[in-house]
Amino acid sequence: KPLLDPDELYNTLMEYKEMVAPYVCDTSLFLHEAIKEGKNILLEGQLGSLKDPDHGIYPMVTSSSTLAGYGAIGAGIPPYEIKKVVTVVKAYSSAVGAGAFVSEIFGDEADELRRRGGDGGEFGATTGRPRRMGWLDVVATKYGCRMQGTTDVAFTVLDVLGYLDEIPVCVGYEIDGEVTTDFPTTGKLEKAKPVLEVLPGWKSDIRGIKNYEDLPENCRKYIEFVEEKIGYPITLVSNGPERHDIIRRGFED
Repeated sequence: KPLLDPDELYNTLMEYKEMVAPYVCDTSLFLHEAIKEGKNILLEGQLGSLKDPDHGIYPMVTSSSTLAGYGAIGAGIPPYEIKKVVTVVKAYSSAVGAGAFVSEIFGDEADELRRRGGDGGEFGATTGRPRRMGWLDVVATKYGCRMQGTTDVAFTVLDVLGYLDEIPVCVGYEIDGEVTTDFPTTGKLEKAKPVLEVLPGWKSDIRGIKNYEDLPENCRKYIEFVEEKIGYPITLVSNGPERHDIIRRGFED
């Protein structure tokens, strides 16, 4: 490739500077004023609970905390101002890269779920690598929700599972001959085998449905089964890739 031209690079950065300039301010002061005015503030976290450097599956973690509590630090607002924590939970599991993955599936079963999953398949957003696939793990999900301080669960990509006759769910871990429903420390996690419970599928396309009561009975049973196992309320259900493909179930703005 041609050598970088410092002047050209500088001029491009100056263009970016003008684009960004209107949004640059003392963020914590800006948010402080917004709180005083009673405005709603939305903070968005990236990556899941198990990627947290302190409470995740070390060393397969990221460089800064992925937990909601850290949002107060990043935004520069008091921790007690975070009143609602909406935790995003996929209706099945996926992962990129190495590390323990108790409910992982392989072969044709994984290939089909990967192909049907996400919005155009389950591949890494940055690298394009095929994601590792697995059934929903309520042990890990319950732990993740606990660490986040969850008030609401948004249950996503539920429509993807509509092709299955039966849907396995990982409800416990067998470690050294004993079954636990609490997420273990990393050393024990490496030895964990999934305890699966199989639910009947709904065998239909649920995209376009707007009301919870209109979902197929087995679909509602799957949601309510997961909700009971994790112990946190599922108040939003995503049944498609578009912004409007969301069913509200007791969720208050």
